[in-house]
Amino acid sequence: MKVQANGIEIEVEDTGGAGRPVVLLIMGLNMQLIAWPDNFVKGLVRAGFRVVRFDNRDAGLSTQLDEAGTRNLLWQGLRYRFGLPVQSAYGLQDMANDAIGVLDALGIRRAHVLGASMGGMIAQRVAATVPERVTSLVSLMSSSGARGLPGPRRDVVALMMRRPAKRDEASLVAHSMRLVRLIAGPFYPPDEAALRERLTLAMRRAYRPQGLMRQIAAVAADTGRVKLLARITSPTLVMHGDVDPLVPIACGQDTVRRIAGAQFVAIPGMGHDLTPQLTEILLPQMVPFLKAAEKSRTA
Repeated sequence: MKVQANGIEIEVEDTGGAGRPVVLLIMGLNMQLIAWPDNFVKGLVRAGFRVVRFDNRDAGLSTQLDEAGTRNLLWQGLRYRFGLPVQSAYGLQDMANDAIGVLDALGIRRAHVLGASMGGMIAQRVAATVPERVTSLVSLMSSSGARGLPGPRRDVVALMMRRPAKRDEASLVAHSMRLVRLIAGPFYPPDEAALRERLTLAMRRAYRPQGLMRQIAAVAADTGRVKLLARITSPTLVMHGDVDPLVPIACGQDTVRRIAGAQFVAIPGMGHDLTPQLTEILLPQMVPFLKAAEKSRTA
């Protein structure tokens, strides 16, 4: 279903029913709400939570902002390297306001906010902006945004910058599969058939290459978030794979250092993907944290 949030239309999936504590899931760069594994969502519902997922702006079925245009990413990357402001069509704070708007549209006063990768950055901003509405924060395979942290491996950057020669569906899916396999790492490789099916479904649901470029610019422009982390008062869990080639584990370690009382869990062998196998590892550590935060709030 679509809701009006922060002046745009946001596609939302609401699972688990009213009367339960809410977990708001925020996905990462150019990813859609369907990128959350089914067993992850079902696991949270079985644990007693209402799960709200949504497509970020410029992704999936939410509002596409093509009228804003795109910036030259190479030029913006050079500006970032030399400490100059990066120009973006919108910022991660706008995307955080979208998430808050989703809660407003659904009449949800408080929620556990869980974000993956760029979604973790957005979740951090939500927790810093409306602390009274965030029961807990889970930042998964994300970063504080501090300067000087290590970036993606060179082979990952090279593949991300490469575009397939053909633009047909099969070529685009094959390219995406190569990237997912690379960032997932060798220890929890995605099932090939399931990965192809997932990426084909996502491609047919919505293909937004220009939105990807605008989201990349928004992440690069978000240099002030690191100063906001000290404002976060919600119980916080930071989880990160120790072989993440896209957002290295040092980024998660820096995040936990900057949030008072935050807990850190390193996941051995985890790269930068959520496979069903990893879901079975993550949930047993997430769910007790969420329930403890909920109990503390209502005590």
